[in-house]
Amino acid sequence: MVKTLYVGNIPWSTKEGDLEKFFAEHGEVLDCRIITERATGRSRGYGFVEVNENQMEDIMEKTNGAELEGRKLVVNEAKPREQ
Repeated sequence: MVKTLYVGNIPWSTKEGDLEKFFAEHGEVLDCRIITERATGRSRGYGFVEVNENQMEDIMEKTNGAELEGRKLVVNEAKPREQ
């Protein structure tokens, strides 16, 4: 089953490929996206990474608080969207 991780405090200059590569060092990444502002295309500083459920805890443990381009990431299980 696929689980989605919320990733906060992403550096503005980080691209989706960079984020995917960072997380791939800790487990299989199924999808990765950085949320951007619609008008400017600028990163909002957070994103989502989809991983296998059986790897989720290990990946969260290894990446939460880890440094990416000088910033400490905040990683936890994404909450479902509210309708």
